[in-house]
Amino acid sequence: MADSSRSLVIREMVLEADGVLSLELVDPSGGSLPSWEAGAHIDLEIAPQLLRQYSLCGQPHDVHRWRIAVLEEPNSSGGSWAVHHVLHAGDNVRALGPRNNFPLTVAKNYLFIAGGIGITPILPMVREVTSRDVEWHLLYGGRRRASMAFLDELATTEQVEVVPEDEFGLLDIKGAIAGTPADTAVYCCGPEPLIAAVEAACAAAERQPPHTERFKLAAARTPELPADGQDEFEVVLARSGLTLRVPPDKSVLEVVEDAGVVAFSSCREGYCGCCETDILEGEVDHRDDYLFEKDRASGKKMMICVSRSRSPRLVLDL
Repeated sequence: MADSSRSLVIREMVLEADGVLSLELVDPSGGSLPSWEAGAHIDLEIAPQLLRQYSLCGQPHDVHRWRIAVLEEPNSSGGSWAVHHVLHAGDNVRALGPRNNFPLTVAKNYLFIAGGIGITPILPMVREVTSRDVEWHLLYGGRRRASMAFLDELATTEQVEVVPEDEFGLLDIKGAIAGTPADTAVYCCGPEPLIAAVEAACAAAERQPPHTERFKLAAARTPELPADGQDEFEVVLARSGLTLRVPPDKSVLEVVEDAGVVAFSSCREGYCGCCETDILEGEVDHRDDYLFEKDRASGKKMMICVSRSRSPRLVLDL
C-alpha cells in the first residue's frame, strides 16, 4: 500500500448508540493530522495484520483529531469485536490514510440515503452541503431509534427524515427518488440490500447511478477467467527479489503471503482498497470494486486479493 502509516492514540471512546462506539484519534505528540474531505476513510490497524476500514465522521478541517464510529457486528471476523472489547482510551493504534473513494461531487440537489452505520460517511457530507446554497434531503433508516448513531448531531428539519424500521417500516426509496429533480446526486451507504435497492430504483427511474460506499459485499466473488486472461502467470516482487508462480486456484495475495512477504489486506474480496499495490510491469485483469476506471486505465495499481494478470509476467512493487 502506498500510504504511509502513522501512530495515533485513542483519546476518547463514546457509545453513540446501541452497538455503535466512536473513537477519537489524535497524534500522541499533539501534532497535526492531515485534513480530509467528506467521504474519506482510514485504515485502522487494530492488531498486527488486522486492518479494517472506517469512514471519518468528524470535521474534515479539524487537524487535531479524527473520529470514526464502529458497529459491533454479531458475526465479526475480529475487527469490530476487538474495537469494542479490546481497545481502550489511551491505547496506541496505527492508521493509514485518509483516502477517499466516495467523494462529494458538485451538484444543485442531493439525496442522501443512509442505513445504520452507513451514516458515518454521510454525516460530513450533510454538514458540507448545509453550508452551500443547494437543496438536499437525508433519508436515514435503522432497525430501532436507539441503534441509530448521531441523531443528536442531525438537525431536526424537513431536510432530515429519520425512519426507524420498528416505528415506520422500511425506507420509501422509490418515493424519495421520485420526489427529487432528475439531476439530483444520489448518495447511499449502508447494508448491501439497501444499496442494491437504491441502484435498482435509480435504474428504473432512468436516473444516473447513485454514488455508493459498500462496507462489505453480500458474498465473496469468484469471477470466471476471461478468455484473454492468464490462468497461471509469473509475479515478480521487485523489492523482495522473489519470482513466484500464481496458479489458477490462488490469488496474488495468497501466493505473496505463502512466500513470507507481508502485504496489507482486509476484505480479500476487492472492495476495501487495503491491498492496493503498485504495478511496475505487466497488464492487469482488474476484478475489484474499488479503483476508478481512470486508475484501472493507468495500469499503475491493482488489488492483489482478486485481480489477476493478462500478461504472462507481472512485476509488483513488493
